[in-house]
Amino acid sequence: MTGAVRPGTVYLVGAGPGDPKLITVRGLEVLRASDVVVYDRLAHPTLVREAPHAAELIYAGKRPGHHTLRQDQINALLIDRARAGSTVVRLKGGDPFVFGRGGEECEALRSAGVRFEVVPGVTAAIAVPAYAGIPVTHRRHGSAFAVVTGQVGGNRPALDWSALARMPVLVVLMGLRTLPETCRCLIAHGRDVRTPAAVVSVGTTPRQITITGTLGTIAQRVGAAALPAPTVLIVGDVARLGQTLRWFAPERRIPGDSPSPSAIPIPPAPRSHALLDARSVVPARTRLPVPAPAACRGRWSEEV
Repeated sequence: MTGAVRPGTVYLVGAGPGDPKLITVRGLEVLRASDVVVYDRLAHPTLVREAPHAAELIYAGKRPGHHTLRQDQINALLIDRARAGSTVVRLKGGDPFVFGRGGEECEALRSAGVRFEVVPGVTAAIAVPAYAGIPVTHRRHGSAFAVVTGQVGGNRPALDWSALARMPVLVVLMGLRTLPETCRCLIAHGRDVRTPAAVVSVGTTPRQITITGTLGTIAQRVGAAALPAPTVLIVGDVARLGQTLRWFAPERRIPGDSPSPSAIPIPPAPRSHALLDARSVVPARTRLPVPAPAACRGRWSEEV
């Protein structure tokens, strides 16, 4: 056990890939004991509402071309609130250290002499394929996998496409806009155009959609379907397993997609807390400052 929740500490908490039930026990523990919650666009609103009524809620979401707060402002905010003696939760979608800039925030906290704890989260790189029935490793189809971000530019180093093209399984996060270029680069560096591929949109939520195809066809199919972000691309023989291993009840199939067996919904067990049912509607509570619902509506619907 990590121990008690301490004031004057920043907790970098992974909120998981979408389904609020996938947060860890430790993550929920520190969230319910928080004084301040600084949350991202991909953190489910049900989880934000798990903070105490008196907690200060600060929206720090980012989307392409628009950042509510710059990263240096977020760093300064975490340091300021922690130095004031607050228990601060930095709530991030997925895992803080998987393309979540958690390492940068930890460096800033360490330099400022602020205590911090990292609470790992379930990363979309594994959970979203799993909810689509796609194992990222399989003894017969893929003994290793690589995870990269589809976002380019900034200070990110160039990807080694030659090495990535040789990986048995490649998982690409945040790559909807660059999907055609990703496919072209892999093919240009030797990946077979017939390699199975799948794109999962809004994974682990009731809005999840999966589109399957090949490396040569997936970009066109996804473009025609106008899928919403965020998406996860899976390239490799494991991608075809989703046709037979799909289990998630809300999964919808795009017309023309390969048929899959009907998913069998599992009746939920009695729960004592609304959080544990991803489809429950949690009443809103009045708080200050008010979160930015307009920024969140593009990612989450009111009913989850």
